[in-house]
Amino acid sequence: MNLASLASDYQAVRQHTLALAAPLSAEDCCVQSMLEASPAKWHLAHTTWFFETFVLERWQAGFKPFDALFRVLFNSYYNAVGDKHPRAQRGLLTRPGLDQVLAYRADVDQRIVQLLTDCGPDAELLTMVTLGLQHEQQHQELLLTDMLHLLSCNPMQPSYQVGSIVPGEATPLSWLRFDGGLVDVGHVGDGFCFDNERPQHRVFLQPYQLASRLVSNDEFAVFVAAGGYDDPVYWLAEGWDWRTAQNRAHPLYWRSCATTWQAFTLQGMIALDPHQPVRHVSYYEADAYARWASARLPTEFEWEHAALSHSASALNQLFDTAWQWTASSYAPYPGFHTAAGAVGEYNGKFMVNQYVLRGGSVATPAGHSRATYRNFFAASACWQFTGIRLASDVQTGTGGRGSPV
Repeated sequence: MNLASLASDYQAVRQHTLALAAPLSAEDCCVQSMLEASPAKWHLAHTTWFFETFVLERWQAGFKPFDALFRVLFNSYYNAVGDKHPRAQRGLLTRPGLDQVLAYRADVDQRIVQLLTDCGPDAELLTMVTLGLQHEQQHQELLLTDMLHLLSCNPMQPSYQVGSIVPGEATPLSWLRFDGGLVDVGHVGDGFCFDNERPQHRVFLQPYQLASRLVSNDEFAVFVAAGGYDDPVYWLAEGWDWRTAQNRAHPLYWRSCATTWQAFTLQGMIALDPHQPVRHVSYYEADAYARWASARLPTEFEWEHAALSHSASALNQLFDTAWQWTASSYAPYPGFHTAAGAVGEYNGKFMVNQYVLRGGSVATPAGHSRATYRNFFAASACWQFTGIRLASDVQTGTGGRGSPV
């Protein structure tokens, strides 16, 4: 890709972020509903801060910041850049106002496009802008999930967007067998990937099976009705403590209504679609369901191997439905090296107390994910569009409850 085509991509990605924020009021954009979430206004500003700090500051002649105070206000976790505004207090930033943040975006956008237009071939510049666009796409998904959580706290049950959700289809679950063996995992080639996807290396997989689709709402509802949240035998000790402390008895956005379930969505409160995949479940809940179903969660390498196999076409809902929890802790690949400078803090320093998720979700921007993509969250995270794909061992597994092998 050359810098001219990158400038076009830049404008498209940045415009899409604005389109996602368009249905929101200034009040919507300012509020932070929990520690893990950020206000929409902060997402709009931080993604701009990334380009100003890591691109303009280095490559623009005569660089001057839009506002020197923004360097601290909208720094997320880059210690090498300097001080940061406390994460828990992002929702207290009533100023700068939304209009000023939008002006900040417009100013940086104009300067980035001009830089890409005027600059000669520069591989490092191309790499950094590309990383910034991938970073912004991650925040596009976070903006939606954070806004969903915020609106779910409002007793008016407001919707983010109008329109109906396409109903799910009742699809039988089948099991696909994979022989395993010594396989290559990790990204290879010239296309973009994050540093945590490299280097490619070999792992050994025992024969395994994966479910052809994700666990559905009606299947998970059986687990709920059977007392799955009340029986510690299915839960990891830490998961049981989390369930008890949270008084959790069902997925995050489910609401009991007489004899049926409802769910809060970006379209507001709707009847729970039994055939849609269950979403917004934590690792603890996913693991407990898998145990109850006489199955387990796949490792991230089983998932990747299957997604890249000749049988991948038989695996439904891989990339466009829900991120899928794996049983793999988020750790560096053999030979992983942290990049020099502040951008080296992007992934490597989070390789502790996290689990890997694979695939993509309904909120993931088109073309953003791939088979080697390693998303990661803490085991308690459930405000993301996270779901469950079951796995089992070929030697001892019989598939999930009521699911033929």
